[in-house]
Amino acid sequence: MSDNKKPIISAVGLSKVFRDFWSRPKAKAVNDIDFEVYEGEVIGLLGPNGSGKSTTVKMILGLLYPTAGTLSVFGQSPRAVETKQQVGYLPEESYLYKYLTAIETLDFFGALFNLSAEERRSRSDQLLEMVGLSHARRRRVGEFSKGMARRIGLAQAMINDPSLLILDEPTSGLDPLGCKEVKDLILMLKKRGKTVLITSHLLSDVEDICDRVIILYGGKIRATGTLNELLTVTDANRITTPALNPAVTDKLISILRENLSGDEFTFDHPRKSLEQFFLEVISQAKAESIETAGVVGGGKIAEYLTENQTPEAILNDLTRNTDNVTAAEPAVKREPAENIEEENKAIERLTADAPAVEKTAETQEKPAEIAAKAEEDLSKANEKLKDLLS
Repeated sequence: MSDNKKPIISAVGLSKVFRDFWSRPKAKAVNDIDFEVYEGEVIGLLGPNGSGKSTTVKMILGLLYPTAGTLSVFGQSPRAVETKQQVGYLPEESYLYKYLTAIETLDFFGALFNLSAEERRSRSDQLLEMVGLSHARRRRVGEFSKGMARRIGLAQAMINDPSLLILDEPTSGLDPLGCKEVKDLILMLKKRGKTVLITSHLLSDVEDICDRVIILYGGKIRATGTLNELLTVTDANRITTPALNPAVTDKLISILRENLSGDEFTFDHPRKSLEQFFLEVISQAKAESIETAGVVGGGKIAEYLTENQTPEAILNDLTRNTDNVTAAEPAVKREPAENIEEENKAIERLTADAPAVEKTAETQEKPAEIAAKAEEDLSKANEKLKDLLS
């Protein structure tokens, strides 16, 4: 099932017991669970309220310490600084500094990861465009609606380009268009080899993007596996065909009745999901250039998030690009000598444009002059100090 991939998260006998003031067991939130999350997987951690989802996530983040069992993230303790540097987290509630603007918020979180000012500025611009908040970059986040706060929260979770992304109810408060963009983003991160752990009560969203799910109840794992394994109904069949004329339809129903010997069956038309229909309506409105004062759709995926793809993704891109080259547009092939000549010309242009830095007699200070200037500055400072004390 792991395809020889290394586990990013590994839990064995993991338990968490909350105790009261006198250290008496009050609630066993997580009860002896075993699971692994592998590199490049999108995992759904599901369960009703109070089933142990949030407690498990907090232990993975190093915010809670297990009562029993072992838990490792990237082969290390969840509390290790090296581990936290590779993790991005979107909490269920977006806890933001309400007096900071959107751009200041991302800059603040980028500084926590020791990103340079230039890198913070570049990533913040890309993320704001990606989540559709470029137009609100100078607005205080305290003025944001819940949906806008979720978008900026998602952006801050990716400011460090994490290898493990933990999303707690990522689509909560988002409109269907925002939900679709978040799901597309998660699938793109999966292609890059990122690992994503999601907790959500919106099971349709989980079904769209997750490879496997873990279902908790009462602190224990009640079911786990791929969606195909868990959801396929093997004792029934479904046939989808193009629209049939009435004569063929009557003949088909007659054959089914003869072979099913009185068993019930249904014959109807397939339906779109409401989400699919909603997105089609919005796409049509955008095509007609209808203006809106609300949140606009997000832009392209942040450029730094699309770098360093997995070897498989790179190979697929190369294969696709090769297939797109036609006889009418042949690829340009340069000889080695031509490449060397172009490189030499480029070097000459760069060196010609670079101003020569020469120290002249006027710009150079002699050691004696420097010492005299320092002594003069010290004398002035002493006189000012005497005036203050007198």
